[in-house]
Amino acid sequence: MSCTAPDPLAAHDLSTDVAVIGGGIIGLGIALEAQRAGHRVTLIDPAPGTGATFAAAGMLAPVSELHYQEENLLPLTLASAALWPGFIRALADDGYPETGFRFTPTLALGADAADRTALADLREAQTSQGLDVAQLTIREARKREPLLSPNLGAAHLIAHDHQVDPRAVAASIEARLIAAAGAEGRGEDQTVVRARVTALLHEDPADTRSRICGVLLDDGRSVHAREVVIANGLGAAGLGALPEGLVLPLRPVHGDILRLRVPEHLRPLCTATLRGVVRGLPVYVVPRNDGTVVIGASSREDCSAGVNAGAVHQLLRDAQVLLPAVAELELIETTARARPGTPDNAPLLGRVAASDGTGIPGLIIATGFFRHGVLLAPMAARITTQLLAGVCDPAWDRFRPDRFSPALQPQEIP
Repeated sequence: MSCTAPDPLAAHDLSTDVAVIGGGIIGLGIALEAQRAGHRVTLIDPAPGTGATFAAAGMLAPVSELHYQEENLLPLTLASAALWPGFIRALADDGYPETGFRFTPTLALGADAADRTALADLREAQTSQGLDVAQLTIREARKREPLLSPNLGAAHLIAHDHQVDPRAVAASIEARLIAAAGAEGRGEDQTVVRARVTALLHEDPADTRSRICGVLLDDGRSVHAREVVIANGLGAAGLGALPEGLVLPLRPVHGDILRLRVPEHLRPLCTATLRGVVRGLPVYVVPRNDGTVVIGASSREDCSAGVNAGAVHQLLRDAQVLLPAVAELELIETTARARPGTPDNAPLLGRVAASDGTGIPGLIIATGFFRHGVLLAPMAARITTQLLAGVCDPAWDRFRPDRFSPALQPQEIP
């Protein structure tokens, strides 16, 4: 598939500076920052904001979500968490304040003695990285959150872990993209294309390592672009005409999310985000500004894309251990979505190596964010915008999207 100049007769084809494949929070964030940097942007997704972003709880929690053997992610997650207040403030300044961003902290809670030991071990790992985690008595925790169970075994305060509402952020970004493009004379149908990308377009159709210059849509149209950003999560690996030798080892990790309405007499059920360990199993309760809460933390790597009844039971049971009043809430939604995981649970972010050691022109990849998609959205947007400007920060080379592609690794000279 080649990328010649658009045929004047093919009026249905589009032309843009940056084509972003994928309308989740990663793709939306990248499109927003690219547009702010002065690029004409086209976001391509059949239904923006309805994938993993739709189910995400929105915890901005680099400290709470520090996992053993994933310490290499910490600089990236901390850097992105620091960007979120400015990211939200810029949206508000543009007239889109509805993002659900809350500066309230996170409480890490343990149900019994074994859970207390697990949290103590995790706190040791967190503080060894210079992270701020304060141990509280249960009485101190209940002063902050009066509806907590008095029978909990441990409580830690994580002051710098906050939260946002991913659905609200996605809607605000999409609206801002369309409004800004309209002010520049571009229509909504040129800015947000509700279609599926089937393949990349190459400058030399016989060479899949040649410059990328656009994409082919499932409705037969083409979008010609100076740069293409692949940010469509699990769908990235299935795109046609990916660069030869590129391996994107993405796996689906399903999560079940519950949304419950808090009756007036129980509001606020909690003000902080609650992250619990109950009999060794994780559970979280995240308050929303609209009087609802999100309960989640199930993670399964099976083939079932629907809501798992066992997970729903477990989440409600364990959430009640933290907050007995959960039993009085109205269950209004159960949602399951798959997040894109990688072998090392770190994102695939950057350019793909070309034969001369540089990046393949016209192509940036941003996928594989696993459970950190919301948290890492501003940093993914910043790194991508820098790459669009020709700036490559070697600090993030460890996340190169071709690191699992043996054919693209530098060959040792004997």
